[in-house]
Amino acid sequence: MSINDNSLIQKDFRPISGWNLLFFVAWTLVAGFAAILLMRSFLEKGRGQLLAMGVLYVIGLLGVVLVMAPRGRQALPALALRGAQWWKVVLGVVGTFLLSLAVTQVGPELQGMKDVERIVQLPNALVPSLLFLGVLAPLVEELAFRGLLYGWIEGRWGWRPAFWVSSLAFAVAHYQWGAEGWARLAYAMAVLPLGLLFGWLRRWSNSLLPSFMAHMVNNSIAVFAAAFAS
Repeated sequence: MSINDNSLIQKDFRPISGWNLLFFVAWTLVAGFAAILLMRSFLEKGRGQLLAMGVLYVIGLLGVVLVMAPRGRQALPALALRGAQWWKVVLGVVGTFLLSLAVTQVGPELQGMKDVERIVQLPNALVPSLLFLGVLAPLVEELAFRGLLYGWIEGRWGWRPAFWVSSLAFAVAHYQWGAEGWARLAYAMAVLPLGLLFGWLRRWSNSLLPSFMAHMVNNSIAVFAAAFAS
């Protein structure tokens, strides 16, 4: 059966509930805040930024597992964790690369990218950067925005609100609080086109695989580019 035959697939699971999403957000905020407090002295010594990001993404992944584990096998289709046609995955990766390249060329130099360059260029930071920023970050973000949030909204109001809200929330999540003036919004605005593309891939394929692969390749390329930037 084709992946586009969604009518049967979507009857095999309960949609994401508001309580699922609320628990995930509460867990992420509380556990993340506690982790930052525990690592504060370590961070104040100028070390551990990459480790801190890795810990926060692990907390997010654990939150998804805790929320969805009671569903058993129904957790996978509820999060759209199913296969997709290979050519949709390839088109997603290529389209994301071209869009990211265009945004990079047109937009200003972003503080967020400068921070990534600084972290990735630390001694022995390339492999952990690829693991945390290239793989773990896309996995958690796709599960959170195109899995939990998209799934909850789609189950209540349909795919159009799910597409727009999840894409905008993805951009807002990349707001740069530490930047100055309009630069705080610049990174979020630069991420929005990618969020829209990832949301479209989610809708088009009825699967999280194309958006995750595209997100992972995009982040991994950014890590390599930052590591070898002059």
